[in-house]
Amino acid sequence: MTLACPCGRVDIRGKACAFTACCGRFLDHDTPAPDAEHLMRSRYSAFVLGRVDYLAASWHASTRPADLSLDPRVKWLGLEVKNHRVIDANHAEVAFVARSRVGGRGQRLVEASRFGREGGRWFYVDGDLK
Repeated sequence: MTLACPCGRVDIRGKACAFTACCGRFLDHDTPAPDAEHLMRSRYSAFVLGRVDYLAASWHASTRPADLSLDPRVKWLGLEVKNHRVIDANHAEVAFVARSRVGGRGQRLVEASRFGREGGRWFYVDGDLK
C-alpha cells in the first residue's frame, strides 16, 4: 500500500501523490527542495510526522529557535497552499492554511511565510500569522 503524502499534493489526474515521491524525497534523503513551495509542503509533512530534525535543518539559522519541540496533542488535518510568490532567485513567499485539532477543537493556522535560498538550498525564514 502506498501512503499518501501528508501535504495533500495531487497529480494531474487529481490522485494523491505518494509520500515517497513527494515530500519523502526531501525528508528521508538529502535532496534539497527545488523551490519554496516544495520546502513549505515538506515542512508541513514534517510537522505531521513529528520530524523535528527536518524542521530544524530547514529553518534558517538566523531565526531558528534554540529549542524546537512539537506539541504531541496537535493532530494535523490538512494543508492548502494559497499562493507561491517568487520575489527573486533567492527569496520567495508562500501563503497557506494548515488545519489541526487540539483536544477536540479545530484550529486554522493561516500564514504568509518567507523563504530564502543559500548555497542552493531553500530555508524557512519567518512568517506572518493572519
